[in-house]
Amino acid sequence: MIETRALVKSFGPQLILDGVDLRIESGESVVIIGRSGGGKSVLLKHLIGLLQPDSGSVTVDGEEISRMNERQLLRVREKFGMVFQGAALFDSMTVAENVAFPLERKGKYTAAEIDQRVSAALDMVDLPGTQKKKPAELSGGMRKRVGLARAIVYEPQIVIYDEPTTGLDPIMSDCIDQLIIRVRDQLKVTSVVVTHDMRSARRVGNHVMLLHERKIYVHGTPEEIFSSQDPIVRQFIDGVADLKETLI
Repeated sequence: MIETRALVKSFGPQLILDGVDLRIESGESVVIIGRSGGGKSVLLKHLIGLLQPDSGSVTVDGEEISRMNERQLLRVREKFGMVFQGAALFDSMTVAENVAFPLERKGKYTAAEIDQRVSAALDMVDLPGTQKKKPAELSGGMRKRVGLARAIVYEPQIVIYDEPTTGLDPIMSDCIDQLIIRVRDQLKVTSVVVTHDMRSARRVGNHVMLLHERKIYVHGTPEEIFSSQDPIVRQFIDGVADLKETLI
């Protein structure tokens, strides 16, 4: 479903990605982990065509997108749903209006069809009957779930999650993890999850990739990654800082 080959990206003199190779199969749930500022968000932006690589390629569903024009990219982006770290809801809109926003922009659905799709998406994330609420009336976990409902309302093939459990308590984090798994299994979508939450990474992924030193350093099943004795992998998973390195 998604593949990058020798992906390189710099901003001015700063090299961010240096030959990233990854492959994500259709229906797979892939978790990308790595240090803050290590290039994970930049990598995500390449996958959905918001950034173009300096060199290398990005292929989505059999199409090489890294040299597409904006009109072609708009068509490819319709394959994606995005769940943002802070939910990114419009405060002035109701829950229903937020979830319906992608459908309204398409301009090809009737009001009845939009209402039906919005209700189904909110049911999927266990928020029935919340259509008239405003984001300010919702807890942090509920806002995240509304963001997920908006991402799946137009039935994308791929859902990307940017730090979906950040700022949530362990119980709500587990709830979000279960919803990610539910969406993957019931809607048969391909999931790409960027997270620093190691419990979440172990639960939601059937494939884990560690982005380190601007490349995919290691990848494997959760069992393989979390049982690895590689010192770089262990340092990240165990959350053990190298103070000299941190202070440089």
